[in-house]
Amino acid sequence: MKKLMILVLMMLGTSVAFAAQSDALKAILKAKTFDEAEALVKSSLNSLMGNEEKAAAYNKLTDLAMEKVSKEQEAMQNNQMVDQLKTGKLVPVDTIGYEKACYDAVLNGLECEKYDILPNVKGKVKPKFHDANANRLWPIRTQLIMYGQGIGEKDKNLALKVFSTYVDSNKSSLFSGIDQSKRPDEYLGEVSRVAAVYAYQTKDIDLANKYVDIALEDTSTYKQALDMKIFFASQGLKNREDSLKFEKTLEELYVKNPESDVVFGQLTSLYQSLGQPERGTKMIEDRLAKDPNNYTALAMKAQTDMNAQKYDEAIAGFKKALSVKDDEPLVYAYMGFCINAKAAASQSVQDQKNLYAESLPYLEKCRQIDPDRQHANWAYPLLQCYYSLYGENDARTKELETLIK
Repeated sequence: MKKLMILVLMMLGTSVAFAAQSDALKAILKAKTFDEAEALVKSSLNSLMGNEEKAAAYNKLTDLAMEKVSKEQEAMQNNQMVDQLKTGKLVPVDTIGYEKACYDAVLNGLECEKYDILPNVKGKVKPKFHDANANRLWPIRTQLIMYGQGIGEKDKNLALKVFSTYVDSNKSSLFSGIDQSKRPDEYLGEVSRVAAVYAYQTKDIDLANKYVDIALEDTSTYKQALDMKIFFASQGLKNREDSLKFEKTLEELYVKNPESDVVFGQLTSLYQSLGQPERGTKMIEDRLAKDPNNYTALAMKAQTDMNAQKYDEAIAGFKKALSVKDDEPLVYAYMGFCINAKAAASQSVQDQKNLYAESLPYLEKCRQIDPDRQHANWAYPLLQCYYSLYGENDARTKELETLIK
């Protein structure tokens, strides 16, 4: 009886120590093509036993994708040697297939890592695939950029997934051992910005904000990313509550970016529209005290004076702003509006003509910079000038009348 018990215990120990693979995993590991294996993983993922089998399944997908990668790399290397040595035979390269395979390899390598670093059936963490996958996947990671660019116009959702995979992989534990101190990811900011664009186009605003925040950390994409961040926050403002939420976002951005003229201009304008002009005025005064020639602050102060119908002060302010920066069509349009407003209020015909003559070059400059009126509507103020200076029958007057109609 004692010998029998020992035999039973040995058999039980053996069955635990050498547990057989599940049928689902066996089928996956026997797959010959990536598409076949991918279909099996999708259909039988829940049938796989534990984290180890799931890691093995995704590693199989990574292996099959890498077979395609290696095949196309060999073809490219062959063609390079043929070109250099001027001998041999060129072979076709499946560029799109290569880029897709790089994406498939990285994507499934990341999935493999997710399960590979989790406890196994014994409760221990013993990654099997981490090192090998990190070493073979990091060098091909940049190919995801090329793949995303190639499919962007055809499939925005897939492009978003590709760019998201690239960005997210930068912080993955899979590549935690890669030393980026000497050679940081130079593409991360731009790819994050592009991912934010695709996320917005696919109506995933949370994801758009996630990636634009990453782009904000890169000095090369900071300005564009900040503009996008503000744009995202400004969308869908249907009521005062939405506007106050936007106000809070701008205030938070201003704390983080106190030198940004973009955030400064947006926030001071919003204070005006929300009936808090004193807050905007305080910001402008503080800005000008620190930097008397700050273009945005000068233009905002002049606009505040214009809104208060303090036209002389506004005109002087806009002139000073133009002395700092002279390519903003809206400032020229505001100048013309202020001078025309003075002309309209004058009781002297000669003074009116003099004022319209003063206004004319600013409005014509505005038209020159912004002929399609995308940023400033110069047409009606300019028509006032033409009508007063040249008369209603002048060709210039008639042209503008047609344009306005």
